[in-house]
Amino acid sequence: MVVSRPAIRFVEVDASNWRSLADVEPRPEQRAFVAPVAWYLCLGHYGGTWHPLAIETDGEIVGHAMWAFDEEEGSTWLGGLVVDAAHQGRGIGRATVEAFLDRFSDGGKTNVALSISPENEVARSLYRSIGFVETGEMEGRELVARYRTG
Repeated sequence: MVVSRPAIRFVEVDASNWRSLADVEPRPEQRAFVAPVAWYLCLGHYGGTWHPLAIETDGEIVGHAMWAFDEEEGSTWLGGLVVDAAHQGRGIGRATVEAFLDRFSDGGKTNVALSISPENEVARSLYRSIGFVETGEMEGRELVARYRTG
């Protein structure tokens, strides 16, 4: 059986959609690993580094992701990935990460980093299956994983 990847579209956050995005909530057991989406939106607005994106599929906002570029190391960071509990189990998380890699690929080269809670085995397994490698680096209390091609 071939499972098709959900069609993911990244949408810039603006006055027309931030409320729907702020309503995105993970499953209760995932709350230890992610901040509330409203916190990520504030970080994007006031932090000066992160750029929030709504994840949309079938015309509906189903999640949040954000990106930042680290000029010193030349990598784009993926952060704040949250898929709404009601939409989990359909491959949206995987499709989002793959779409993110496509979006931030530059002439066949991809240098994307992210950080993961060491206890978040589900996320660690997902990222490994896509090709991220945990490097031994730490970002605060989280493990850094990198995806590199080219």
